[in-house]
Amino acid sequence: MKNFVLSVVLFFSVFLFYDAIACTSAIVTGRVTSDGRPLLWKHRDTGQEQNRIEYFAFGKYSFVGLVNSPDEGGAVWVGTNEAGFSIMNTASYNLKDKDDDTKDVDREGELMFKALAVCRTLADFELFLDSLTKPLGVEANFGVIDAEGGAALYEVNNFRYTKIDVNDPAVAPLGYLIITNYSFTGRFNDGMGYIRHQTASELFARMAPMCSITPLWIAQEASRSFYHSLLGIDLRKIDNNPNNNSGWFVDQDFIPRRISSASVIIQGVKPKENPQMTIMWTILGYPPASIMVPLWVKAGERQPALLMRTENSVNAPLCEWVVELKNKTFPIKRGSGNRYFYWREMYNEQGTGYMQRLQPVEEEIYRYFAPKIEKWRVNDNIDVRELNQAYSVISEWITKAYFL
Repeated sequence: MKNFVLSVVLFFSVFLFYDAIACTSAIVTGRVTSDGRPLLWKHRDTGQEQNRIEYFAFGKYSFVGLVNSPDEGGAVWVGTNEAGFSIMNTASYNLKDKDDDTKDVDREGELMFKALAVCRTLADFELFLDSLTKPLGVEANFGVIDAEGGAALYEVNNFRYTKIDVNDPAVAPLGYLIITNYSFTGRFNDGMGYIRHQTASELFARMAPMCSITPLWIAQEASRSFYHSLLGIDLRKIDNNPNNNSGWFVDQDFIPRRISSASVIIQGVKPKENPQMTIMWTILGYPPASIMVPLWVKAGERQPALLMRTENSVNAPLCEWVVELKNKTFPIKRGSGNRYFYWREMYNEQGTGYMQRLQPVEEEIYRYFAPKIEKWRVNDNIDVRELNQAYSVISEWITKAYFL
């Protein structure tokens, strides 16, 4: 009987851990991007599939962040502020001290929320970490970039942190750092996300030598990649797909997963550029079923309505549409059926998968904003009126993409 109970506990522990907070992320220096500006990428995996965007104006700096839809404030999972300070996190599962019995956990969102309100630089963030009462209630990797060219990873547990400077060629010789769910200074071979780390590393290694990494490339070729480094398959290369007879695949160790709830690529600025030109390229909801939208803190409360809560719901309309499509990909609800996805709903030989239908809309939005962004950079000022008009235009495009 004891063995039976233990087996049940272990069984459910495995399944609960599968849905634990995860993430695949990167800190990319301007050395390998197409325009010399740094990028901070977070592909978010979590049990909360409804996310939205919120604007916050309190404390020293106003900021924009990704939040869980049911939350009423106080936690942000990736964001940027008016000073150009940007932060994201991935959960770590090998950083907590062995003798640490702290019961207060999962405070990473609260830490980032507070940091966005008061930090301008990496140095500010370090002083902020030093000032907090310990234990912190965190076990995480925090990626940070600022408007002065800073780019670093902070591996933080309840009592200490280690800084890894991504601008240091001795630390990041390739010009970027991939982060998943283990810490480099943590316990060797513990943690999670090793296969996703290898997958993302292989994807970035193809682009970095050409110094051509862009937000659009990360969105389409990393956040929506169905390449699996261990199995050696890429589902989008249908001719190289050995198991495509049924169209069903196991949802295991691809970068996009059933629990993927958003992907955000923050495009920083070059030193001496206006920090308010920092762009938060946001893919709300399950990334393969969503469309990327650029956000700026200067837009204030007038962020795109499709990405924010409505009068009648705490959910963002775009995220609800995206989740509806995702559910068609993961239609089996009983037993372990939610571990399987139907690939042909997303991508198929006929070109009718929703990834294939939504991608041209996303590319059109990217092209539409490109000259505006360049003009605003030259003028050293965002034309808010023009931005609001642009949001009106692309909101119509996005709505039509989901309902036509």
